[in-house]
Amino acid sequence: MSPTAPVRRLRLGLPRRAFSQILLMQLSIAAGVVVLATGLFLAPLSDQLDDQAMRRALAIAQTTAAMPRLAEDLKHSSPSVDGPVQREAERIRRASGAEYVVVMNGAGVRWSHPDPAQIGGVVSTDPHKALAGQAVMEIDDGTLGRSARGKVPLRGDDGRIVGAVSVGIEYDSVRARLVHAIPGLFAYAGGALAVGALAAWLISRRVHRQTRDLAFSDISALLAEREAMLHGIREGVVALDRAGRVRLLNDEAQRLLGIGDETVGRSPDEALGAGRTADVLAGRVTGTDLLTVRGPRVLVANRMPTDDGGAVATLRDRTELEQLGRELDSTRGLIDALRAQDHEHANRMHTLLGLLELEMYGEAVEFVGEVVGDHRATAEEITERIQDPLLAALLVGKATVAAERGVALKVSDGTRLPDRLVDPRGLVTIVGNLVDNALDAVAGTTHARVEVELRAEGRTAVLRVRDTGPGIPADKRELVFTEGWSTKKPPAHGRRGIGLSLVRRLAERQGGRASVGEAEGGGAEFSVILPDALSEDAPAAPTAPAVTARTAEEEAR
Repeated sequence: MSPTAPVRRLRLGLPRRAFSQILLMQLSIAAGVVVLATGLFLAPLSDQLDDQAMRRALAIAQTTAAMPRLAEDLKHSSPSVDGPVQREAERIRRASGAEYVVVMNGAGVRWSHPDPAQIGGVVSTDPHKALAGQAVMEIDDGTLGRSARGKVPLRGDDGRIVGAVSVGIEYDSVRARLVHAIPGLFAYAGGALAVGALAAWLISRRVHRQTRDLAFSDISALLAEREAMLHGIREGVVALDRAGRVRLLNDEAQRLLGIGDETVGRSPDEALGAGRTADVLAGRVTGTDLLTVRGPRVLVANRMPTDDGGAVATLRDRTELEQLGRELDSTRGLIDALRAQDHEHANRMHTLLGLLELEMYGEAVEFVGEVVGDHRATAEEITERIQDPLLAALLVGKATVAAERGVALKVSDGTRLPDRLVDPRGLVTIVGNLVDNALDAVAGTTHARVEVELRAEGRTAVLRVRDTGPGIPADKRELVFTEGWSTKKPPAHGRRGIGLSLVRRLAERQGGRASVGEAEGGGAEFSVILPDALSEDAPAAPTAPAVTARTAEEEAR
């Protein structure tokens, strides 16, 4: 069997393209509106023309009845073709263009008529209302056919009704006016339809350009895919309109920024408050992979303008990566310190071995005591002044690292911090960042020294870290707390400019503040004030100092 070509069936229905569908719908709407408006105009037009014709007939009848001698001529003459009433009525008929002007007496006998044969006869329609003193307007059939009529009473000089005047307008002329008005009306309707079609075509062309000639089903599918993609990806997406207001944000952006759908329609400053994150989203800070801090999170932001004047910003959570990078830096520092300590330990062991081989046992004991005593003295000094074990262990470890880097890390005499911290981990982060920055600042300088002061003033914790480094110029002291700003070379794993920003954020979250100034004798002095950082309740009985010092020393090692 030979294959047969598929039969193409004619498909009836709306076209698929949005441009064609919108054009067809708008043309249908325009045509329907024009037809409806034309019908609504034509429906009352006939009644309006009838009313105008009847009012015209009534006005002619009233004018005729007001003639001063007409009532007297009616009373003192007989109905005839050459009578004064007939002559006056015909003059008025010709002058006004009426179909007829009939003057009748009280019995309904005609004194005038366009057809002389009808003079002297009784009128064909009922004249009682006019003879009773009423003005009548009507459409009726008479001897001359259908006409629009107006009837009024005819009064004598004494005011008594002596007859009536009936004026008729040919109804065919009224219908002719209606028929004559229809072509003009259709012309206006056609012009309106043409204008509507042109407007529909222009609008459809604009829609065609904006929708890129897509079908409505394609647009619906794209919207569904966009919603699924935006809310499914693990990057925050924030879309802004040309006025800089938020018009869309996905679930991840809400989580990273800590905001909800109520911020849609607001500017970044209104939604997030003043800060670097709002500046990045608003486009006041430009660049790629911009670092910013929002609450406890470190974010990487990129902003891309769109064709409609708006922008789309993407946000990536770099918090864990930044923590891993800082831990990597700390690990490398500890490895370097351990490597140096290994060399120092080897030297000490060689020295101790030489003293033993020379049988200088007393000197050997004294040498071992001095080495162990230095480390224990440092640990005991720190743990006596700082009773929180996490902070004490941190500073003991930092002191060991500082010593290997040729820096003297000391705890000031005014340091006194009880074990009543509400958030010791937050203070550990603050102290660790400030001490690391101070060690970096003084590394490689002569007589390098870093001093840490921690004391409690009621429930307020006061922290000061001083160094003997080059210091920070006055015009740069606020910039050091800005996300992404740093004078140091970035590490291999990423970027700098996060530590001091986190310090300020952590301090502000606890209602405190962080600042930097000039230390006595040169260098920089960082100060952090943390209100309500200590609890009011007394802690449990502390561990013996020697044990605490030994534990801190072991944790540091």
